[in-house]
Amino acid sequence: MVFLRMKVVNLKQAILQAWKERWSDHQWAINIKKNFPKGQTWDYLNFAEALMEQAMIGPSPNPLILSYLRYAISSQMVSYSSVLTAISKFDGFSRELCVMSLLEIMDMFCHRLNCHGKAEDCIGLCRALLGVLVWLLQGCAFYCEKLRELGPSPSIEAALKACQERLHHLMSSTKIRALVHIARLEDQGSWGNAEQAVLKVSDGLVNVPNQTLRAKLEESLSLVKSIPLMLSVQSDPPVRASFPSVHAFIMLEGTMNLTGEIQPMVEQLMMIKRMQRIPAPLFILEIWKACFTGLIESPEGTEELKWTAFTFLKIPQVLLRLKKYPQSDKGQDFVEDVNAAFQFLLKLTPLLDKADQRCNCDCLSMLLQECNKLGLLSDPNTENLTSKRTEDREFSPRLKTAENANIQPNPGLILRAEPTVTNILKTVDADHSKSPEGLLGVLGHMLSGKSLDLLLAAAAATGKLKSFARKFIKLNEFPKHISGEGSKSASVRALLFDISFLMLCHVVQTYGSEVILSDPSPSGETPFFETWLQTCMPEEGKTLNPDHPCFRPEPGKVESLVTLLNNSSEMKLVQVKWHEICLSTPAAILEVLNAWENGVLSVEAVQKITDNIKGKVCSMAICAVAWLVAHVRMLGRDEREKPQTMIRQLVTPNFAENTLQFYNERVIIMSSIMEHMCADVFQQTGAVLRAPVEGQEPIPYRNLLPAKEPIHKALSKQFQVVLRKGWVDSRALHLFESLLNMGGVFWFTNNLIKELLKETRQEWATRVVELLYSIFCLDTHQITLTLLGTILPNLLTDSAHWHSLSDPPGKALAKLSVWCALSSFSSHHKGPLSARQRKRQREDIEDYNSLFPLDDTQPSKLMRLLSSNEDEPAALSSPASETNSQTRRCMTQEKLQGPLHFAVKTERDRSMSSSLSASQLHTVNMRDPLNRVLANLFLLVSSILGSKMAGPHTQFVQSFLEECVDCLEQGSRGSILQFMPFTMVSELVKLPALAKPRIILAITDLTLPLGRRVAAKAISAL
Repeated sequence: MVFLRMKVVNLKQAILQAWKERWSDHQWAINIKKNFPKGQTWDYLNFAEALMEQAMIGPSPNPLILSYLRYAISSQMVSYSSVLTAISKFDGFSRELCVMSLLEIMDMFCHRLNCHGKAEDCIGLCRALLGVLVWLLQGCAFYCEKLRELGPSPSIEAALKACQERLHHLMSSTKIRALVHIARLEDQGSWGNAEQAVLKVSDGLVNVPNQTLRAKLEESLSLVKSIPLMLSVQSDPPVRASFPSVHAFIMLEGTMNLTGEIQPMVEQLMMIKRMQRIPAPLFILEIWKACFTGLIESPEGTEELKWTAFTFLKIPQVLLRLKKYPQSDKGQDFVEDVNAAFQFLLKLTPLLDKADQRCNCDCLSMLLQECNKLGLLSDPNTENLTSKRTEDREFSPRLKTAENANIQPNPGLILRAEPTVTNILKTVDADHSKSPEGLLGVLGHMLSGKSLDLLLAAAAATGKLKSFARKFIKLNEFPKHISGEGSKSASVRALLFDISFLMLCHVVQTYGSEVILSDPSPSGETPFFETWLQTCMPEEGKTLNPDHPCFRPEPGKVESLVTLLNNSSEMKLVQVKWHEICLSTPAAILEVLNAWENGVLSVEAVQKITDNIKGKVCSMAICAVAWLVAHVRMLGRDEREKPQTMIRQLVTPNFAENTLQFYNERVIIMSSIMEHMCADVFQQTGAVLRAPVEGQEPIPYRNLLPAKEPIHKALSKQFQVVLRKGWVDSRALHLFESLLNMGGVFWFTNNLIKELLKETRQEWATRVVELLYSIFCLDTHQITLTLLGTILPNLLTDSAHWHSLSDPPGKALAKLSVWCALSSFSSHHKGPLSARQRKRQREDIEDYNSLFPLDDTQPSKLMRLLSSNEDEPAALSSPASETNSQTRRCMTQEKLQGPLHFAVKTERDRSMSSSLSASQLHTVNMRDPLNRVLANLFLLVSSILGSKMAGPHTQFVQSFLEECVDCLEQGSRGSILQFMPFTMVSELVKLPALAKPRIILAITDLTLPLGRRVAAKAISAL
C-alpha cells in the first residue's frame, strides 16, 4: 500500500515535470511508460484521475495536460470506466470552461463504450456510467438554479444545453441504460442520488426560458426514469378478436372442475393473459363468450345446472378476484374494463339470443345485476347496458309457448338456491336427536324435482360442497345410535340414513369422490360412507375386487339377512343397524345368485328378494348393484346373464303401497345412481340396462370413443375438427380426457405434438399452440414433464428430427413449451391436484428418478451440478474459460443416443462451474421432478449453443429463449430461466437475435451478484 502511494506521488511529480518542460503528448507517453511499467492497465494508479486533477486546477482547463489525457484514452492506457469515474468527481460546475472540456472528453468514446475484460471491470463500467449520469443530472440542476438566480444568460444556457445533449446521447442508448440498470441494483445509494437529481432538474425546468431546451430536458429525464422499467416494456400484442386458450380453459373449468377453488383458476387465467398479452376488456369478453357457449351447448339436466351455477355464481367471484389481482394494464380501471367487455358482448346478439332461448330469461341482465352487487359494474353502467339489451331483445326470436311460460328459468333458480344452501347447512348442523322428524321434512323437500341438483350446483360453485357433504356424512352416522324405538322413530331413522346415503352417492357421481375424500374426517374414526365409498362403490377408472374382505362380513349376519329377504314379505325397520345391513348385502346377493345359478331359487323367488331389497331402503339396492357390477366385470360374456338380470330387477322401481315416505323421489335418484354404476359393464357387451324412455337423455359425455377405430385415429380426427372450428367444446374436452386416460400421458402428448409439427402455415401453427395449451390443461403438470423431459430432448438430440423443428412449427413448439413450463412451474407447488388429474396413477416420481438419477451411485450431471458452489464461477471472467467454452466438441450422431446419455457424456467435456445456475444459489429443491427436468433441458440447450453445428434445432433454442423473455414478469425470481447455466449467456450473445441488452437483462437473475456480473460482461461486449 505504501509502495502504491509512492507511485501515485511520483506520477503526479512526473505530470508536473512534463508540463514544466512542455513535453508533447507522444514524448510524455514514452517517458511515462519507461518509468512506470504498467500492469494490465494504468487504472490501479488512478492515472486518469491524476491527470484530470492537474488539468482542472485553474479557472480554465490546462490544454497541455488535457492533451496527455486524450492521448491516454486514445492509446487505451486508461479504461473508459476510470475516465468516467474521474469526470464524475469534478464538482466545480461554476467553471463552465472546465465542464465543457470534460464533456468534450466524454465525446471521444461515449459512442463506442465497451469492455472486454473481466466481469469486475464490466461492473466497474456500470458503476462509472451511473456516476457520470448523476454528474450530468447535477450539472443540469446547477445551471437551472443559476438561471433562476441570474435570469437569462447565454453562457449558462449553453452549458445547460451541452449537459443535456450528453445526457440524452447516453440515455438514448439501450445498451447504456441496461448497464446503468445493473449499476442501480449493484449500488442503491448512487441510484438514490440520481433520483434526487432528477427531482431537482424537474423542479428547475420552470426556470429555463428556452422552450425547445426545456422539452429536450423533459425527454432526457423520461429516459432516465424508464431505466427501472426496462424489463416491463413489451411490444404491442398482435391485434385479434378471439383467444382460444381462454375460451377452452373456461370450458374445461365449467365442464370438469366446478368444485375447484377460485384462486388457482384466477392465477391460471392471469398466466394466460400475461403470456399472450391479452388486453383486459377482450380477456373478460372471452370469459363471458365461453360461459354463454357452455350454457347453450350443455346437455339438459345436471350439466345444464352446473353450467348455470358456474356462469352466474362462480365467474362473478372470479372477476372479483381478478379485480383485486395486481394488474399489468396501466391507465384503466378494472370496472371500466368489465364495462367495455359487456359493451363488446352486447354486439354478439345471436349468442345472447340463443342463450336467452335456452335459459328462458334475459341472461345478460341477470349477470349485470350480479356484477353490480359485487361492485364490478357501476350503477350508471349497469342501467345503460341493461337498457341496450332490453332494446335488442325486442327484435330477438323467442319461444312464447304456454309450456315455456310455465318453466322457471334456471339462472333465477340457481341464484335463489345459493342462500338456501347456507340455510340448509345451518338446519342440518342443529341437534336433531330429540325430534328428527323436522329434519326429515327438509330432506324430503330437497329430493323433489330438481331441487337436489340445484342445491348441489350452487354449493359447488360457491365452494360449499365439501361442507355440504361433510354435514350429510355426519347425518348418515346419526342412525347408528339406537335406543328403544317404536315403528315411527325406526322409519324416521331409516329414512335419514337412506336419504343421506343417496345424496352422498349422487354427489360422488356428479362431482367426484375427492369432494368427500380430500378432507379427512374431523374425528379419528372413519365414517361408514367414506369406508364404503373407497372399497365398494364403482367409479370411472376404478376397479373393484368382488372378493375383497369388505364384501365378506360375519357369516351369521349374512345368513340372517338372506333369511329375512327370502321369507319376509317386507323388510323390518325396528332395531336395524343400517350400515351393517349395507355391508352384509353384497354377501347376501352372492348367496342368492349362487342359489339361482344352481337351481335352488326360481326367477320369481329372486324377484321377490330384489323387491324386498329395494322396497323400503334404496341404499340396500345400491350396495347390491355396486357388488354385482364388480362381480360382472370378472365374468365372461356367457356368464353375465343372471347377474345382469338381477341388476335390471333392482333398477326397476317398486311401486307397492307399503313403501316408506318419499319413495318416488328416492327411487329416481337411486335409478340414476345405478345407471351410472352399470354404464360401463353393460356397454362392454352391448347389453341394455333398460328400454330407453322417451324424452330422457342418456348419461352425458359417456362412451364418446368411436367403436372399432384405433385411438390414434380418433385423437387425430378430433383434433382436426377442433382446429377447423377454432375452439374446444365440452364434448371434445371429455373425448380428449378419455383418450388421455386410455393412451397415457406420453402417447397423448407425443401424438398431439406430431399434429403441431405438421402445420407449415404460420397462422394455423399459432392456432394449434393455443388449442394444445388449453387441451394440455387436462393435466398440465404431467404433460409438461413428458414434453420437456422426454419429447423435446428426443427432438433436439436426434439429427433425423431436426428438420421438423424448422419455422413455423418449430417456433410454435417453442412457444407451447414455454407456456406449459411457466404454467406448470407457477402452479404445481400451490395446491392439490384437481379431481380429473387424480384419475391417473401418479408415476412421475418414479419415472423421473430413473431418468434423471440423483443418488451417488449413478453419474448424473445434476448430482454434480448440485455440488457446485458460488465460488467456482470465478472462471467465468477468465479468458481460459472463454476459450474452453468456444472449443467444446461438436455434437455428433453417435454421441446423441438419448437425453440422459447425452447429459452424462457431455459432463466430461465441461467444468462444473459451467453448469452453475441461479436456481442453485436460490437453493431450489432439485428433487422435485419439474425442477429436475427444467435443469436438464437448459443444460441440453446450453450444449447445443456451444456446439459448432447449427441448424433448425439452434433456431428452436433461439425461439424458446425469446419466448421465455416475452413471457417474463419483471423481477420474477421464480422464472424458469433461473435453471439456465450462467455460462450460457456468453453463447447466447453470438446469436444476433438474442444479442440485445434487454434480452440479456431478462435471462439473467439480477437479484444475484453473480447474475449481475454475467449480464454486465455480456452487455459490455455488445
